[in-house]
Formats: sequence, structure tokens, C-alpha cells
Amino acid sequence: QVQLVESGGGRVQVGGSLSLSCAASGRTFSNYAMAWFRQAPGKEREFVAALSWWGGTTVYADSVKGRFTTSRDNAKNTVYLQMNRLRPDDTAVYYCAAVYKSPSSYSDAVGYDYWGQGTQVTVSS
Repeated sequence: QVQLVESGGGRVQVGGSLSLSCAASGRTFSNYAMAWFRQAPGKEREFVAALSWWGGTTVYADSVKGRFTTSRDNAKNTVYLQMNRLRPDDTAVYYCAAVYKSPSSYSDAVGYDYWGQGTQVTVSS
């Protein structure tokens, strides 16, 4: 089992920045691909970003490319999501997810086995 705990959410104004963290425990973190998804009220969960288990591959949704950056620190068992130039449509609950080695598709939520409880991000204008 892998336990994931997100932190760093909050309220920010349009154009601002937030940094999310996801701390993992339970298994060898470096063996797991990690991802971020988000879900806005009344909408389906959508892919945000993913990072391969070896850290050499990152994948981003088109809507966040150039604004968000994901990274991992295997020594701290933590994955990060740096969010810049935030917009109102970035408002959502953000979840981190993990799967051993690689998912069938980085952007498909079905491919991830472990999920955090989520952290709220609110961007106000």
C-alpha cells in the first residue's frame, strides 16, 4: 500500500502562484509514477500532470503547459506541483496519484492505484 497526503492548497488571486506537495509513504517511492489530477464542482476529474518513476518523463495537460511544473524528490518521498499564472478555471480539488512503475497512459486516471485525499485550490478574480 502507498499512502499519499497532499498539502499546499489555498486561495490565491488570478495570476498568482501556489505550490502543492504530495508526501508518499508505505513503499519505495522511487518505483512509482506520480500524477496530479483535479476535479472542479460539477465536472469530471481531469488530468493535470504526470512524472515517470525515473523522473525522466513529464506529461502535462494542454491547459496547464507553460504554467505548471511537476517534480519529485525521491529522498523526501515527495512530488510537487508548482502552479504559476493561475486562472479562475484552475479552481478545483487537486489530487495526487501513484502507480507502480508506469501506467498504461499517464493521463488516464484509471491507470493509477493510489490516491490522496485532495487539496482545494481556489483562484479568485
